[in-house]
Amino acid sequence: MVNVVFQGASALSLDAKGRMAVPARHRDALSALCSGQLTITKNPDGCLMVFPRPAWEAFRDKVAALPMSAAGWKRIFLGNAMDVEVDSAARVLISPELRAAAGITKDVMLLGMGSHFELWDADRYAAHEAEVMAQPMPDALQDFTF
Repeated sequence: MVNVVFQGASALSLDAKGRMAVPARHRDALSALCSGQLTITKNPDGCLMVFPRPAWEAFRDKVAALPMSAAGWKRIFLGNAMDVEVDSAARVLISPELRAAAGITKDVMLLGMGSHFELWDADRYAAHEAEVMAQPMPDALQDFTF
């Protein structure tokens, strides 16, 4: 498997059919890594997670192995997962169900998160980021050097 780390933010707009253009800087990596095959599911933070298929399969296997006490989370992650493909115009269709779950209408932020992406409604992400920035730095970052 190709070792790819996705990072950075892209401000994008969905078209009238709910399709998002894949940023040019990620197209080659997604083509090499997964032939444009992606899986999208809910994230409990109020956004969507967009996985290249190999990363999804690893995540899916971890979720599937969770005990019955986590059945509700299995439903959120696995029960809402949708397999999609990057089309010939480098677009991905975000289903109406997933758009509604994340409050996505038109303007979105696509954030590279290492092995996968997060897809946020632009306004919701701005509010989330402001909330995080207003909080004290977590202990794990107290001694982090910039």
